[in-house]
Amino acid sequence: MKQMTALFEDIFCEEKLIKMIFGGKRKKSQECQKAAIRPVRISGQLVYQVEYTFEKKVTHENLNAEDAVKKSLDLITEDFKQINIFLEGEDIQVLASKPASPKVSRKGGTKKQGSLEHNQKKNYVIPDGQPVDFLIRLGVMDKDGRVFKKHYGKFRQINRYLEIVEDVFPYLPEEGPDGRPLKIIDFGCGKAYLTFAIYYYLKVLKQRNVEIIGLDLKTDVIDFCNKVAHDLKYHELKFLMGDIADYTSDHADMVVTLHACDTATDYALINAVSWNTKVILSVPCCQHELFSQIKSDVHQPMLKHGILKDRLTEYLTDGLRGLKLEACGYDVAMIEFTSLEHTARNIMIKAVKSDAAADALEAAENGADRRQQAAILRAAEAKASRAQRQYEELRDFYQVRPTIDQLMPNK
Repeated sequence: MKQMTALFEDIFCEEKLIKMIFGGKRKKSQECQKAAIRPVRISGQLVYQVEYTFEKKVTHENLNAEDAVKKSLDLITEDFKQINIFLEGEDIQVLASKPASPKVSRKGGTKKQGSLEHNQKKNYVIPDGQPVDFLIRLGVMDKDGRVFKKHYGKFRQINRYLEIVEDVFPYLPEEGPDGRPLKIIDFGCGKAYLTFAIYYYLKVLKQRNVEIIGLDLKTDVIDFCNKVAHDLKYHELKFLMGDIADYTSDHADMVVTLHACDTATDYALINAVSWNTKVILSVPCCQHELFSQIKSDVHQPMLKHGILKDRLTEYLTDGLRGLKLEACGYDVAMIEFTSLEHTARNIMIKAVKSDAAADALEAAENGADRRQQAAILRAAEAKASRAQRQYEELRDFYQVRPTIDQLMPNK
């Protein structure tokens, strides 16, 4: 680990760091989802704040430079397989499936150091005051990068979306020697603020080759979005008119569906799973399908109230969708996402495709024997089977047949 020790000592002792993000858990059972380190100044003293993200909480600790070096070594050898490091003038990526022989790549810097004060303003992926072409073109900010007051809510929501994309970015396929672009499909893109945002994040900030398709049913919306993409020279961003249920493709690395109404969300999820999509981000909307189906003697005193019945069927619909995705081999989290329409429907289904075979192979490379490899595979199969069983029990209890029922787990 001499190479990593030297790298961390240079970064922390020379005070070069903007931000360091650890991702790609080594163990599925690991509770910490990711970790990030950034410099902060508290009472005039520079320290390094480590942020640990768990499923339902975030914790912090502050370290001096020497302890930050040790902590970083522990995180990359024991907990995580990848680091994205942002320095003034340079970005560094570390891939360390084998901690003893990490792969380190470098490119020009994409971030600038902000204020180090502990009580600073929110550090957005796209900062206020920085001109961004698509936000100027869509009327969110002026040519100097100042966000218009009436659109500040939308600006925050775009950044919230990019924070989620940044969180799943390490799970997307790495750029191979063939240069195959990342393919992202956005079902029901609407006015496409977020479609343009993900293009900007992946193509401009991350400098990845991309192919992004926005799909919607409204001709005027598609014409407008294609014109904006053409004007901005976003050549790898296309908008097509079509129905989610009928759209065909050979593959997609990420599928996004934000506020696709009712069963349109289900068809987007079904398509995504059939393409073996690595990352799915879905914010459902207008979950009406089960409202007329649900039956429960136990809950009838509650179901007689329409507003409560509506809320319950919304949660039931999304709960069943999450279980179906787990049964198909995805790690699923339900997270809060504030919509651009300021609606109460702000639950996002975040699903990342797990790969037990790859995990077993990696475990073997790190010294696991065949028994341990087989245990990894059995655990993944048991998790999927349990999710399918729970799905069927929940579905049958409420006597419903949702569209997502068409999604069948791989045997």
